[in-house]
Amino acid sequence: MLRVLSRIAVPLLLFCLWYAVSKTGSIPAILLPAPEAVFASFVELLLNGTLLTHTLSSASRTLIGFLTAALVGIGLGLACARSMWIYRLSYLSIETVRVTPPLALIPLLILWLGIDEAPKIAIVFLSSVFPIYLNTYSAIRSIDPKMKELAQLMRFTPMEMFRYLFVPGALPGILTGLRLGFGYSWRALVGAELIAASTGLGFLISESAEFAKTETVFVGIFTIAILGVLADFALSLLVRRLTNYFQGGRRG
Repeated sequence: MLRVLSRIAVPLLLFCLWYAVSKTGSIPAILLPAPEAVFASFVELLLNGTLLTHTLSSASRTLIGFLTAALVGIGLGLACARSMWIYRLSYLSIETVRVTPPLALIPLLILWLGIDEAPKIAIVFLSSVFPIYLNTYSAIRSIDPKMKELAQLMRFTPMEMFRYLFVPGALPGILTGLRLGFGYSWRALVGAELIAASTGLGFLISESAEFAKTETVFVGIFTIAILGVLADFALSLLVRRLTNYFQGGRRG
């Protein structure tokens, strides 16, 4: 119980402060709407389907871009970790793209890919692929060389090496990379939707701000934050369970 209270203490304090300040009227409602106004806007958007439409739009873009980034990032990280030739060949190109802010590429991506879904999905991909790649590469490289030698002495097949050595040894790092990559992708997508989109939570925030609907802006921000926290919690739970499963299998 104390653990739960300690986690919600700060958000609860901030909410009480927000409520108190909004009631004093010291800050105009157009800048800081009252909690009940935000809640009323949330209910309205939920009932008329607007919030669901924008949420599903953002979620679908994130899912497609993130899953693609996971496949590419894990595959590239594994290839670079297993082959120094591939690592040296791709290092400069990867680093050049990695240090370039994805949002800076939006105008170019729109020219190349059009104004539909592709540029937003590409932003998600570029934001999440590099944390996944780097964590996969580091996780594979950090496996104890003695364990590799032992597996070779025991004449493990490539599949056995993958199942009993690389997966248990590198899985925690890979899953951590997936968790980080998702966080980056979610933030970058919302930024992309603020700039170039006609649907999505970022677009909802941008459009509402243009018409001074601050309570709807708050609804969009809170929706993004809550969905991000829930997704991160689900990924962290998956990390723990898969790590325990594979490490338990290795001990067995």
